[in-house]
Amino acid sequence: MTTTDANDVATFETTVLNADRPVVVDFWAPWCGPCRMLAPELDALAAAHGERLLVVKVNVDANPTVAARYGIQGIPTVGLFQDGHLVARSVGAKPRHAIEADLGISAAA
Repeated sequence: MTTTDANDVATFETTVLNADRPVVVDFWAPWCGPCRMLAPELDALAAAHGERLLVVKVNVDANPTVAARYGIQGIPTVGLFQDGHLVARSVGAKPRHAIEADLGISAAA
């Protein structure tokens, strides 16, 4: 499983808000060093959880409307969306297990 980009409002709504499973959203920017450090951890999270959840990246420079809608004030911020609602968030570059703990995602078997 790989990550998906949602760099416009329509793609975000289709991919995240209308998803049939939980979605982990990485709010990031290309110039953000900690964001780049977090990328392999999110790739590992996507691989570990397979089809149980979707991992989506939102470039806050390309999609500032969505970032503002969810009060993203610092990046990287990783949010968990369920049934179209932001239910948990993790701020800062952290290892996969810490992100899973912050978001309440159980470890994959």
